[in-house]
Amino acid sequence: MNKRAIVVAAAVAVVGSAAAAFWWFGGGASPAALAGPARAAAGQGGQKSDASAVPLEFVAGEVVRPQPAALPESIAFSGPLVAPASAVVRARASGRLQSLVVAEGQRVSAGQVLGTLDLADQASRVAERAALVESARAAVSQAQRAHLQNERLASQNFVSGAALDTSQAALQTARAQLDAAQAALTTARVGLRDGTLVAPVGGIVAKRHVLPGEAIAAEQPVLTIVDLARLELAGAVATHEVSRLVAGMPVQVRVEGHAQAVDGRIERIAPAAEPGTRAIGVTVRIANPAELYRAGQYAMATVTLPDDVQRTVLPIAAIGTTSGQHHVWTIRDGTLVRRAVTLGRRDEAGGRVEVLDGVTRDEVVLAARFDNLREGAAALVKPAGGAPIAASVPVQSPAGGLRR
Repeated sequence: MNKRAIVVAAAVAVVGSAAAAFWWFGGGASPAALAGPARAAAGQGGQKSDASAVPLEFVAGEVVRPQPAALPESIAFSGPLVAPASAVVRARASGRLQSLVVAEGQRVSAGQVLGTLDLADQASRVAERAALVESARAAVSQAQRAHLQNERLASQNFVSGAALDTSQAALQTARAQLDAAQAALTTARVGLRDGTLVAPVGGIVAKRHVLPGEAIAAEQPVLTIVDLARLELAGAVATHEVSRLVAGMPVQVRVEGHAQAVDGRIERIAPAAEPGTRAIGVTVRIANPAELYRAGQYAMATVTLPDDVQRTVLPIAAIGTTSGQHHVWTIRDGTLVRRAVTLGRRDEAGGRVEVLDGVTRDEVVLAARFDNLREGAAALVKPAGGAPIAASVPVQSPAGGLRR
């Protein structure tokens, strides 16, 4: 054996030992198996593996076609509930509160007696003015007798005409003083009658401002009565939206603490905006016959504006956003294509959005957002019991993700 043969044999032995060691420590792959991929790569001339060409499969429920639909708009505003039929019972005369027969939360009816005032001073004032009336009436009688006597004497030329005129003037003065005394007496009696507190409206006593035994002045508040049969929501709308509202529009009102909405109508719209907020007041009237709602509760009103235009809509879940740009994924000619879109109106309750530009109604759009999608990847829709669902129906994102 020559020297060259010895070198070749040694090289073969080294390669064999290395291959055996790799097979022993590296997972049991035989040297022939390790050489296979290299031969395959060499035989394919550097082409990609067939595994990368397997298309992404989507079921019919994961794709939609843009559909024409109307998208009504909504204008929402909020505010507290107020009771416009509330009334404050005031004392119409000064005195001491003698009795108060109602308490807070108690229901009263219109015309019901609520309490009385101790008007001893007012009673004495009535007696005094009644005495003045009697005195004025006596003065009139005396002046009338004196004038009649002067008339007889004047007819016999015993008194001058000037004396007759003087007696007539005295009679007229006495009569005027009697009229003034009677008017003062009537006023005093009215004040005495106002010592009884009467409910001006029916409702529920919301607050007692004074207690029996307290001295009160004229026009001082005694009770506050609230009528809950009719309530109003006092809200405010931005100036750019109020032009779309008119009195009489139906409104859906949700009151805090109540899951069920109540129907209402726009009662009136303020003629001018508030200087500080640039908002215009809008009052909504709601019926409350069962008195489920209370004055002061917070409520949210929603006015739905109808839409007479058929718009191209997609589910909101189909819209993705990258760097502020909205996009959707479409399947065209068996490949994924990302399309930039321009959005219009949104229907949050229905889960729909208007697409102004970017897709047509005959395109197939992924109905939900998926991760790790690549533009140009092979994709197909696997039939699953019918055509793709309409875009007007909200679609939930599938939990399983993509399938190959």
